[in-house]
Amino acid sequence: MVGLATAWFLQQRGVDVDVFERRQVAAGSSWGNAGWLTPALTMPLPEPAVLRYGLRAALDPASPVYVPISLEASLWRFLTGFARNCTTRRWRRGMVAYRSVNRQALDAFDELAAGGVEGPTRPADPFLVCFAHDGERTALLEELGELEQLGQKVGYDVLTGPQARERAPILTDHVTAAVQLHDQRFIDPPQYLAALADAVRARGALISEHSRVLGLHDDGHHVFVRCRKAIHRYDAAVIATGAWLPELGYPFGVRVPVQAGRGYSFTVPARHLPEGPIYLPVQRIACTPLGDRLRIAGMMEFRDPDEPLDQRRVQAIVAAARPFLQGVDLDDRRDEWVGSRPCTPDGLPVVGPTSSPRVFAAGGHGMWGIVLGPLTGRLLAEAVVTGTAPYELHAFRPLR
Repeated sequence: MVGLATAWFLQQRGVDVDVFERRQVAAGSSWGNAGWLTPALTMPLPEPAVLRYGLRAALDPASPVYVPISLEASLWRFLTGFARNCTTRRWRRGMVAYRSVNRQALDAFDELAAGGVEGPTRPADPFLVCFAHDGERTALLEELGELEQLGQKVGYDVLTGPQARERAPILTDHVTAAVQLHDQRFIDPPQYLAALADAVRARGALISEHSRVLGLHDDGHHVFVRCRKAIHRYDAAVIATGAWLPELGYPFGVRVPVQAGRGYSFTVPARHLPEGPIYLPVQRIACTPLGDRLRIAGMMEFRDPDEPLDQRRVQAIVAAARPFLQGVDLDDRRDEWVGSRPCTPDGLPVVGPTSSPRVFAAGGHGMWGIVLGPLTGRLLAEAVVTGTAPYELHAFRPLR
């Protein structure tokens, strides 16, 4: 999402672009995610509640947040920084940085639509956040109150369990409390990304799939992009490689650790699909109606992005979701998938110019690459063309 959106907005400003894709369009975390366009939930991942899970929960493969025992120095460097940012003060500071981009995020999707991108965005009506009891809901209501104090207004209704089930009969009576968020949207990620790629191609871009970039070199005048079979010369380059961003960004001063926070998903049939997404925040499970099936996504697993799918994580999601959903065949799973969200220790993206005025970074969005991808492209295109990064990108600067 981030790379293609940046390409589209550069084209909008009259720039000719080529896109190098290490696999194929939307093969990474842009493919199997929940597809939520939810500025109301877009906030820094490091927060005090994460630390309350404790080390024991983080080491449990069935836990929503899983950290396998590893001796990799890069992982422990990331986790140390992440823990350091799990304070209320730092969360609030990060939320101030998100506030301005959250206000504009959906407008960027509207601009893509007006410009000919044919992938639809659907109103999330209703968008239900569900809990097993009132006490669990308190944390979300406090968080929404914090957002309002920080200047980001979120419309919502507080619901009882029966009210939630009336809006989404797929829910069981295990749900006794809920919050309905207003003015959110969702997409079908593979469908939307295919439409965005088609729009970029239609404007003349070459999208080279299965073309992994091995290195970049700035000679002071141009940027040379080295692939396996050729070296290409450009006026500028944007690194939008998700969890692999450090590989290409490090030579250009990008020192912010970017760790793969792997998420899992699959689709199942449902007797009555919900009209909009359902979120189980305590279990870290996201449900989205896509076509005639329900996509169920979850887990935050800090491992190498190239590790294979671990069936234990899929089973953990199934076990956690089962008490909350009815009329769903959780054993008829299709499209079992794992993808690597690019997470940073401070929970903020890495977007803007690097130590080279011709090389730019666009990554580190964590769980928010889908909702913030188009706006990232719009803001970064301005930075590339004008040489001046918009104020919204200051907190996300790659050299911080």
